[in-house]
This record gives sequence, structure tokens and C-alpha cells, in this order.
Amino acid sequence: MNGIVISPGYLIIFLVFLVLSLIVGGQLKSRFKRYSKIATANGMSGKEVAEKMLHDHGIYDVRVVSVAGTLSDHYNPRNKTVNLSKDVYSGRSVAAAAVAAHECGHAIQHANAYSWLEFRSAMVPVQNISSTIINVIFIGMFIFAGALPAFMNWDTALAIIIACYGIFTLFAFVTLPVEINASQRALVWIKNAGVTDSRTHSQSKDALRWAAYTYVVAALSALATLLYFIMLFMGSRD
Repeated sequence: MNGIVISPGYLIIFLVFLVLSLIVGGQLKSRFKRYSKIATANGMSGKEVAEKMLHDHGIYDVRVVSVAGTLSDHYNPRNKTVNLSKDVYSGRSVAAAAVAAHECGHAIQHANAYSWLEFRSAMVPVQNISSTIINVIFIGMFIFAGALPAFMNWDTALAIIIACYGIFTLFAFVTLPVEINASQRALVWIKNAGVTDSRTHSQSKDALRWAAYTYVVAALSALATLLYFIMLFMGSRD
């Protein structure tokens, strides 16, 4: 049973998507660094961009705060905060503006009860439970391989893994329209608000495109892993 995870097929999938993730992540950081040197058309900081975008959409109950880290920006629907990393919060670049506006896109989705965001939020508890279950199974395979068969057989373990990865895959693919829609909202607004001009708008778009690629890689990785375990399960029943 402990051969499930360390088989050549699994290692190939892991390594391929690890490399892809590193490439995309590197390109994202490179573009953010490059576009961080290009000023916004109207000189606004990320904080100012975020607050204006929220207010322009009639949202006054969301706070814009600074958080530690690099590219750690996110929207928290629980306490209604747009959390911007220091470089984005204080930055007056097209990169900072694009990221700040993207996170506000999520706040707008929340305020408008955007269906994909609501679906994704509803999946979070199930995703967390699935992560706990699959971690227990994998730990059992690696550390307690001799004892695990006493609790479940090969087919049962594979079926649980497939169910968990099915949830991971669905969550990853549901995330895609949420992120793409937030970027679309951001790009339309920063153009109409004069944050970017004809020269700099394509650079903001490029930065958000590479951010979206990170989610595409994650979704494809989850799908590939799910298919791998499904094939293992079907093979075990032949």
C-alpha cells in the first residue's frame, strides 16, 4: 500500500507540475518586479486604488489593510478586509494597482453574491476535511504501512483518496472563474478610472494573466493526480 504515492507515475506528475509551478511563479515575480517600476497614470497607491474601487462600487464596510509578505495579497470575506502586501499597499505602480484592484474584485463579488465565489466558499469546509483525511491516509502509508491494512484494504484506501482528490480538483477548477472574473473587474475599473493609460494597461493585464496561470497549473495538477489514482483503482480491480 505504501507504494501508491512513491510510484514512478506519481513522481512524474509531481515533478512535472512542480517545475511548471516554479516557472510560472518565477515569471509572475519577474513581471511584478518589472511593472513595479512603472508608475500609475494618476499616481495612486495600491491602498488608494483599493479604497476608490470599493467606494465606486458602493462598498464602504470593507477595510483595506497592510499585511506582511510578498504577493500575500488576498480578500478575507470573514472580516471583510482587503489585505495588501507592503509593496502593493504603498506602491504607486501599475503592478500594485492591478493586484489591489484584483483583490477588490473579490470584495465586489462577495457584495454581489457572485455564484462561483459562493460555491467556492461553501466548499472550503469540505476541502479542509478532505485534506485532513488524505493526510492521515498518506501518513499511514509512509509510517504505519504495516498497521494500515488492519483498518482498511487497498480498494477502500484508493476510493477515499479518489474522493478527496475529486474535491480538490473541483475546488481548483471552481477557483478559476472566481479569479478570472476578479481580474476582469479589476482591469475594466482601472482603465475607466484612469489608473492606467493606453501605455500601461497592457502591463497590468499581463501581470494579472501570470497570476491566473498559477491557478491553472494548480487545477491541472489536481486533475492529473486524480486521474492517476483513478487509473490505479481501475487497475487494482482487473
